[in-house]
Amino acid sequence: MKVTREVKTAILVIGAILVFIWGYSFLKGRDLFNSYKTFYVVYNDVEGLSPSAPVTLNGLTVGQVTGITFTDHATGKLRIEMQVKTDFPISKTSHATLYEPGLLGGKQIAIIPDTDNRELAESGDYLVAGLKPGMLSVVGEKLSPLQTKVEATVVTADSLLTSLNNVFDERTQENIHVAIAELSNTMKEFSKAARSVNGMVASNRENIDGTLSNLNATTENLAKITDSINSANLAHTVRRLEHTLANVDSIISDVEHGKGSIGKLLKDDSMYNNLDGASKELKELLADIKNNPKRYVHFSIFGKKGTPYEETKK
Repeated sequence: MKVTREVKTAILVIGAILVFIWGYSFLKGRDLFNSYKTFYVVYNDVEGLSPSAPVTLNGLTVGQVTGITFTDHATGKLRIEMQVKTDFPISKTSHATLYEPGLLGGKQIAIIPDTDNRELAESGDYLVAGLKPGMLSVVGEKLSPLQTKVEATVVTADSLLTSLNNVFDERTQENIHVAIAELSNTMKEFSKAARSVNGMVASNRENIDGTLSNLNATTENLAKITDSINSANLAHTVRRLEHTLANVDSIISDVEHGKGSIGKLLKDDSMYNNLDGASKELKELLADIKNNPKRYVHFSIFGKKGTPYEETKK
């Protein structure tokens, strides 16, 4: 059978059309020769999601976005069409979460399966929309309070600088310059004094060394004296002294309580009275002997009998 030129031309045209349709579908993310399931999800904002963006399941790419269209021009909601090829069971209540995998990559869709639901999603079903904030969004949320604090700090710093400018007027600046100049002069004088002290120390180094040597010798002698005291059985001496002091304390206690001769002498008034009376009588006796010696002494050179003493009448 001979194929005519018209049939060949028709076959080529039909083949070209099919190849064009396949290529166009492939560029849009559709593969006509694979069995994909088509799912839909509706978002209020796709945040830069582009067609042919990957669709992942637990981090594994299982499909791609094939179309983004408006569902309602009044609300501005967007319907996302996805082609997914996987043997993993995806239930109707699974979530299609829009997220950003990194700083440089674009938006992607991650399918989070609901394993509790056994009703599988069919091609053409709508999944539950979800949104996961990207890294930039999280950083922006974290930086917002910090930005407020930084702005408040900047305002406070500006007020502080304004106050400092008001405080540091020309007179204050001049006083600060004078104070710095005087401080510089003081440091120079201190440097001169330090050099003088260094020279004095250098010139008297031998005397200082001798003094330190004497101090070392004194310390050694003191150590020897301490050793001698330790070896002299100081503890025994202290115990004997304590015993002696205890005896003295006992004697003083007996004296205070009137015991013994000394105690009676100090505490008994009768002895004092007797001694006082005896002292008075002795005084009178001595006065009487002085005034009337004949009453007590009788002697005669020639053996004459002594004349008895006659008390004179007063």
